[in-house]
Amino acid sequence: MFILSNNLIGLVPYSFTITSHITLTFFISFSIFVALNIIGFQRHGIELFSLFLPANTGFFLALLLVPIELISFMSKPISLGVRLFINLMAGHSLLKVIVGFSWNILLVENLKAIVFIVPLLILVLLMGLELGVALIQAYVFITLTALYLNDSEALH
Repeated sequence: MFILSNNLIGLVPYSFTITSHITLTFFISFSIFVALNIIGFQRHGIELFSLFLPANTGFFLALLLVPIELISFMSKPISLGVRLFINLMAGHSLLKVIVGFSWNILLVENLKAIVFIVPLLILVLLMGLELGVALIQAYVFITLTALYLNDSEALH
């Protein structure tokens, strides 16, 4: 609800979207990552490290798989935070560019100002798209968090 409400607040004119800042999204994703590791250690102890080595793996294949799995495991909070940041920042930046373009056309003050309707219609469509992005990004963040929690709970 925190992510969804902050995503939707950003659609209100003259408001500020805090989830479009990378520091906040990294803080949220990193805190979730730490919490999931704590839950995993409480539940499984040292067996949590079995996530890095699939069952029935030979020694030479393990030398290759363990670093790959470790990098994959450590990149989860980075990808979770960057995904939310990038999608919200890109949409809001596009909206601000279209609004600035529409405002400049409106200031022409002659018959060419009729052309103002075209970017305005595009802006309305983009606001609908941004609403969808705000909803979908909150859903994706929670779904990935639930998948990562399942990995910590079930191990495989």
